[in-house]
Amino acid sequence: MTQNHIRFFDTTLRDGEQSPGCSMTHHEKLALAHSLADLGVDVLEAGFAIASDGDFAAISAVAQEVRGPRVASLARARREDIERAAKAVEKAARPRIHVFLASSDIHLEYKLKITRDEAIEQAAKMVALARTYTDDVEFSPEDSTRTDRDFLCAFVGAAIAAGATTINLPDTVGYATPEEYAAMFRMIRERVPGADRVILSTHCHDDLGLAVANTLAAVQAGARQVECTINGIGERAGNAALEEIAAALHVRGDSYPYQHSLRLDRLYPVSQQLAGTISFGAAPNKAIVGANAFAHEAGIHQHGVLSNPLTYEIMTPVSVGVPANRMVLGKHSGRHALRSRLEELGYRLSAADLDIAYRAFTELADRKKAIYDQDLINLVAHHQRHEDLISTEIREKAVG
Repeated sequence: MTQNHIRFFDTTLRDGEQSPGCSMTHHEKLALAHSLADLGVDVLEAGFAIASDGDFAAISAVAQEVRGPRVASLARARREDIERAAKAVEKAARPRIHVFLASSDIHLEYKLKITRDEAIEQAAKMVALARTYTDDVEFSPEDSTRTDRDFLCAFVGAAIAAGATTINLPDTVGYATPEEYAAMFRMIRERVPGADRVILSTHCHDDLGLAVANTLAAVQAGARQVECTINGIGERAGNAALEEIAAALHVRGDSYPYQHSLRLDRLYPVSQQLAGTISFGAAPNKAIVGANAFAHEAGIHQHGVLSNPLTYEIMTPVSVGVPANRMVLGKHSGRHALRSRLEELGYRLSAADLDIAYRAFTELADRKKAIYDQDLINLVAHHQRHEDLISTEIREKAVG
């Protein structure tokens, strides 16, 4: 792969599933794994092998049955975790073990209760162990963005020296800003021996709503792998959303001149599959895959989109797998949208009749939040009955 290729590391089945309401059965995980492979993700983190027998079985099934992506299992920097992860992915065509160990002082002191020196020794030893099972080992200093910078460089350097091939710098708690996150990647590239030989990776959480922005900033600073989930599901406020990163790279190629292996027209179908699998779907206003992402109600917007979709849409719906844009009729809609929808329903009104129908439509829209096709049909039918009555009265008077 070239230096301009961005690897998509999907962790929907691991980090995504950890969020409340996102648990999946064995068969659901396997079905989604096949869809993610069809989407074109480069790495599929299938789970956390040591977590449960069920997770181990699901990872093993994905490793054995899904071809295309590298298949990874997460593992703490512990021998039992790494051995379990290695067993889970052993039948994968391209297995990866993803080792992590906290690096921030708050995690070292209160969670792990070890010193910085002990952390460096443990990380190096466990990365070396993982390399005895596979030549594809990723290492993550957990809570990188709240870690002392000098120590982070030493920590990452030890992991690279021990054989890590990918270094992930996670914003575990969603604390960083884009400028800070990008600067951290530049620092690692400049200060850590061997950093030029490994792939640098992002992993961002959305606690401040900056996960995608941070990811893109890191890409510009040299990251060549992005860790993300479908619909942005994940711990707390979620992870960076795969579909948003992919769309940004597509639409803003002027700022992000990178290649990737995703099939963008599969984004919406996979999003819908996930929504049907877990207990909730994407928010209506969710970028790219939300129900309103290509919906228009305001009259000025509707007129523009009917004339040329590019007036208010920066990508076509079909480019990300959405069947079509949607004109939502409501109190903000104009005559152009009403006429267009009536024509789709088979009614072609004269200018005078359209004015009458539009007045009746706006009166109804002030009373109803949602206007359905049947409401429009009733409006036209009522207008036509009214016209028929007037015509009958005129004929009767003429005869009389």
